[in-house]
Amino acid sequence: MSHSLKAFFALTILTFVGMVFPVSAAAQQVPAPTTAAPATPVTMQVQFNSAEGEDFGVAIQLLVFMTILTLAPSIVMMMTSFTRIVIVLGFVGKAVGTQGVPSSQIIVGLSLFLTFFVMGPTWNHVYEDAVTPYMAKEMTSIEALDVASGHMSDFMLRQTRSQDVEFFLGLAGEGPTAVVDLPMRVVIPSFVTSELRTAFQMGFLIYVPFLIVDFLIASTLMSMGMMMMPPVIISAPFKILLFVLVDGWTLVIQSLISSFNY
Repeated sequence: MSHSLKAFFALTILTFVGMVFPVSAAAQQVPAPTTAAPATPVTMQVQFNSAEGEDFGVAIQLLVFMTILTLAPSIVMMMTSFTRIVIVLGFVGKAVGTQGVPSSQIIVGLSLFLTFFVMGPTWNHVYEDAVTPYMAKEMTSIEALDVASGHMSDFMLRQTRSQDVEFFLGLAGEGPTAVVDLPMRVVIPSFVTSELRTAFQMGFLIYVPFLIVDFLIASTLMSMGMMMMPPVIISAPFKILLFVLVDGWTLVIQSLISSFNY
């Protein structure tokens, strides 16, 4: 950890202590001395560097933990399989044309639990290799964070196209870099870009059969001279029937889970 970041943590902690434990009014009132005494300067020394092998204090670890907890929704959305799953399931609802059925809350909830299912092996590795040794005081918090970020980086790189990684490496001004040395500021945007591309490709394939149903219904109505009849009214029940007959939700979820490289 850089000296500037350590200084920021220390300054934040000192500010927090000053807000929680303010000096009382009685303590602020200094009685007038009865006899003259030489003034003794008061000094305070704050040490930012820790000895080799020692971990940071509990206050700093708590501050880092609260920061990570605040960023937890962004981590779940941007560093897991959630992005691809929620976009594809959203495409399914729009392709069927059921006007908000299932609702967005159900789509997000199902996406969240599918994310837990897909990310289960990776999170198990993080718990076994980082959390458990850290709780047993076998490694420091920085070492545990490095191990955990390494497992997450491995998962994201397995889903990321090499073209996207090279693109963001070029934007970062870095040359050819080994996979193990890729920084997270390159891995995360590369992963999100690849996930968006894959999700839209799957969404297109989901839309195709329902577009065919709409085309057949519209052609039939025109051939019957019913041009004033909206095709959506007739095609919606047929699309729902088609989706139910082929067990669409099972097929979509199975395709989503099998699309991730473990």
